[in-house]
Amino acid sequence: MSHGIKRVALLFAGGPAPGANAVISTCAISFIRAGIEVVGIRYGYSNLIDYSPSSPLVEGQHYKMLTEPSLRRTRSKEGIIIGTARANPGKQVTSPADLEHPEKSAPLRRVYDGLRSLGVDALVSIGGDDTLKTANKLKAFQDRLPEGQKRMPIVHVPKTIDNDYAGIDFTFGYFTAVETLGTEIRNLHADAEAARAYFVVESMGRSAGWLAYGAAIAGEANMVISVEDITAEYLAPESTPKRKVMDLDKVVARIVRMMRNRQEREGKEYGVVVLAEGLAEYLSDEVIASMPRDDHGHLSVANCDLGKMVAKRVAAEFKKQTGITRKCTGIQLGYECRCARPHAFDVMLGSQLGVGAYRALHEQGLNGVMVSVSGQLDLHYVPFEKLVDPQTLVTVVRFIRPESDFHRLARFLSSFDGE
Repeated sequence: MSHGIKRVALLFAGGPAPGANAVISTCAISFIRAGIEVVGIRYGYSNLIDYSPSSPLVEGQHYKMLTEPSLRRTRSKEGIIIGTARANPGKQVTSPADLEHPEKSAPLRRVYDGLRSLGVDALVSIGGDDTLKTANKLKAFQDRLPEGQKRMPIVHVPKTIDNDYAGIDFTFGYFTAVETLGTEIRNLHADAEAARAYFVVESMGRSAGWLAYGAAIAGEANMVISVEDITAEYLAPESTPKRKVMDLDKVVARIVRMMRNRQEREGKEYGVVVLAEGLAEYLSDEVIASMPRDDHGHLSVANCDLGKMVAKRVAAEFKKQTGITRKCTGIQLGYECRCARPHAFDVMLGSQLGVGAYRALHEQGLNGVMVSVSGQLDLHYVPFEKLVDPQTLVTVVRFIRPESDFHRLARFLSSFDGE
């Protein structure tokens, strides 16, 4: 049932997520017990992308052989035992035609050659939507190889604390991240109450508001605002269908209105507001023009410091309206949760996804699929073509549906405190 697989590679790319080692450990042990060797590629694609035959990959430095003894009691371990990186070998490939271009597809060729130099027969890719894009491009590159040349089947395991993945309900690490940030928010709430102040928390979650909403609910924040809340009412005049720009003054006014309601109706002079970092993408062109972008073209929202920007404006507007000086402190949260010890659910979910990758390759002979679960962690497999636009090779972000029950829950709980 091995479908000719004698050695499989496991690769993790992108930001860390709690439960990563549950995926790696369970997947690797499944293959090992089936008599298949497992190579752990170290630090994502960063070593493979520069591979050349004259500079072979070195065990211990660029990869390590995973064994059952080395994987004992690692499912609940923090961090990533094979490391990670954001190197992007598909950076120059933005359409199927680019796969035929020798220069643009050269990094994918080096990744392929590097894996084959290690005798790898199949690849398990673990990562976010950008890593899924890379997995799809590497498969498409192999599909174009001359007849008779070895093709390595690829199976992808979805990973992101942002939980904005199409094709799966919840990604491993999300609930641990929510609980970790929720705890931080509860601590800030106690601090705010003691000092009669406000904290404006900028929460990780690059595109959608899942993490910000979850953390706000778990942390009992007084307000949460994400990209899904930037409706027509909060758009600036310069907005276009292709480029939404939020009216920051209106967003600030909304926060101040909540603060005044809490103070005037309930005598509460403190609180915590949670903002999704993805709101930075909705700032004006003038503000984001000088901000750096990563290897995948995403805005480096951490450099924007949205929380501090909004907190400063909120304090000024509150004083303008009330004549009262209210301390507002902006804080960024997110890195604290990415390598936290995973909760039981994330260990179980990660373990099932790891086993799913093994079953997809070893038992079913699948290629070009993402492992997913539903119901009672029932496994199923989603083809890449259902997750990636065939023309742009870009994945689809799963936003919170406006007026969905989850969206309404966060809005309902916020209204308790006078929004």
